[in-house]
Amino acid sequence: MLLSNITHSVTGGVRLSVNFDSPVNYLIFIFQLLFATTAVLIAGTVVITILATRALRLQNRFVFMLNTSVCDTLVGFSVYYLGLFDVQEGYPSRNGTYNMLPSLLGVNIMTFLFAQFDRYFAVCHPFIYTRFITRRVIISANIYCWFHVYVQSIISNFLPLSKAIQLYVFSIVSLQIIVFTKVVMTIKLYVVARFQLERDPPGAEKENNKESLRIIIFVVISFLVLWCPSFVNIILRLMIGGGLVFRNEATNLFAIMARFNAVCTPAVYLWGSPALREATKKTVWGRVCPRCKRR
Repeated sequence: MLLSNITHSVTGGVRLSVNFDSPVNYLIFIFQLLFATTAVLIAGTVVITILATRALRLQNRFVFMLNTSVCDTLVGFSVYYLGLFDVQEGYPSRNGTYNMLPSLLGVNIMTFLFAQFDRYFAVCHPFIYTRFITRRVIISANIYCWFHVYVQSIISNFLPLSKAIQLYVFSIVSLQIIVFTKVVMTIKLYVVARFQLERDPPGAEKENNKESLRIIIFVVISFLVLWCPSFVNIILRLMIGGGLVFRNEATNLFAIMARFNAVCTPAVYLWGSPALREATKKTVWGRVCPRCKRR
C-alpha cells in the first residue's frame, strides 16, 4: 500500500496542479498561493502570540486555541503542496502524503470537541471543573487529539488496501458520531450562553465565560458549515458510488472549503477575544509595525 500511495509523472517529478492553458487555471494557482500565505500569517500570528504571552498560556481555553492554530498553520503550509501541485489524496491516491496532511483537519475536529466539553464544565459545573480539570488534563487532551488521529493514519498505511479502506470507512462512521455530538454540544452551549449566564451577577468571570462561549460556538458552526460538504461528498462516494470527483486537490471545491477553516478559525479567535487582539498588537504586529502597537 505504501508504494501505491505515491505516483510520479513521466519526468520523475510532481506536476503543477494546473496546465496554465486558460485564465481560470492562473486564477486557481494564484488563489491557492494567496490562501496558503493568508492561513500561515493569520494562524501563525495566533500561535506566536499565545506562546509569547504567559497570561494567555495559563488559561485553558487558550491552550485549545493554540492547538487548533498550530493545526491551521500547518494546513496553510500544506496548501503550498496540495494546492500548487497535482495531488490527489484518498483512495486511490496520486502524489499523496499517505493522508498525513488531510489528517490535520481530524486533529481540529477532536480539539473542538474537547474544547466544547471544557467550556460546558467550566460554566455549568465550576466546582468540578476547578477541582478535576487541571492544566495537565487539558494539555493531555490536546496531545491525545494528535495521537489518536495520526496513529490511526499510520496504521492504515501499513495495512493491505482492502483493510485500509475498511478502516477508512470506520473512521468516517466515527466522524458521524463526533459531528452529531458537536452539534448537540453547540446547541447546549448556546442555551447556556443565552439563558444561564444572564442570571449570573456582573463581573469579569461572567464576561470571560460569555466571550469563550461565543468564540467556541462561532468556530464550531463555521467549521461544520465549511467541512460538511466535503464530508457528505465522501460518504456519497463510499456508500453509493456517487458524489463529485475532482481532478486534484487544487480543483476540489469541497476540500478547499474544508481547508478554509485554517483562515476562519484564527480570524474568529482574533475577532472574539480582546485579550488576544491586544497581545497580538504587542507581541507580533507591534514589532513588525510600531504604529500598530501605539494604537
